[in-house]
Amino acid sequence: MRPDGEPLTDDAALAGRLKLLQPRRGHRFGHDAILLAASVPARAGERVVELGSGVGAAGLALMARVPDLHLTMIETEPMLAALASENAARNGFGGRTRVVTADASGDLAALGLVARAVDHVLMNPPFETAGGPPSPDPLRQRAHAGSRALLETWLQNASWLLHAGGTVTVIWRADGAERLCAALATDFRRPALRLVHGRAGEAPIRILANAVKNGASGAAETEMLPPLVLNDAHGRPTADAEVV
Repeated sequence: MRPDGEPLTDDAALAGRLKLLQPRRGHRFGHDAILLAASVPARAGERVVELGSGVGAAGLALMARVPDLHLTMIETEPMLAALASENAARNGFGGRTRVVTADASGDLAALGLVARAVDHVLMNPPFETAGGPPSPDPLRQRAHAGSRALLETWLQNASWLLHAGGTVTVIWRADGAERLCAALATDFRRPALRLVHGRAGEAPIRILANAVKNGASGAAETEMLPPLVLNDAHGRPTADAEVV
């Protein structure tokens, strides 16, 4: 139960390999976090930072997939950060995980992070601009309502964290693909994009992007990966979605 008395749920991900406590109401993890984790090209022993981790679903799903990773999660909401820390410990990752309660768009050096020392950064930034229709749940509202420059600021911080050749992985609204590509172009090269469709025959709902910091000169051309369809026309998970 949350300190304010709000109940929690104990939910499974990755076919039960990951157990996550999260608020019963408001901001909850879903497909986005699992898709994000599956898109990070991490290898054993590397260092990873997640910006805006929530309860830790994406970062911990990545740790469940790739052995011996070292993960730092940055989350501005104290209650969600506390759950991220608890989730790391209860899944056996506590010794290789650090949770920082702070704004991911702030001064990362002031948090004790080191520039150019990270192999991968992953993020699921707030989609909506501040001033849109508010959610009745305060946590959900803050998680989904960011400033107009928040995406760009998070990508700048990702660039600061990453060494040359490190990667950033982002999940974003599909209708914001142009803005995402423009933001990536400042410090990143070799962007690979994948559209995500909720159902066969429908417009995409998300875009997954992976790009390399200071990629090879002349390698800025975008690669479009095959789209991912989560459910078929009857609402059943597709084979590709089951693999994720």
